[in-house]
Amino acid sequence: METLVKVTRNYQETIPAGIRERLEIKVGDLLSVEIDGDRIILRTVVQEIPIIRLDGGELTINDIEGFIEEGLMKNV
Repeated sequence: METLVKVTRNYQETIPAGIRERLEIKVGDLLSVEIDGDRIILRTVVQEIPIIRLDGGELTINDIEGFIEEGLMKNV
């Protein structure tokens, strides 16, 4: 499926409705962007919500930030 889109002056483009619906892309979803020669490849990113087990210990802000960063890196 090939569709033409226009790049705006802010270097943005709109993903056509048919493609958004087919791939179930919603507002706030993350897409990864890759370059392959002269092609730009957008891929949907599946986000998983991690379960954190405390095992009776205390959770610090650094622990939370580490878990967030680790989770974001898994989705890239």
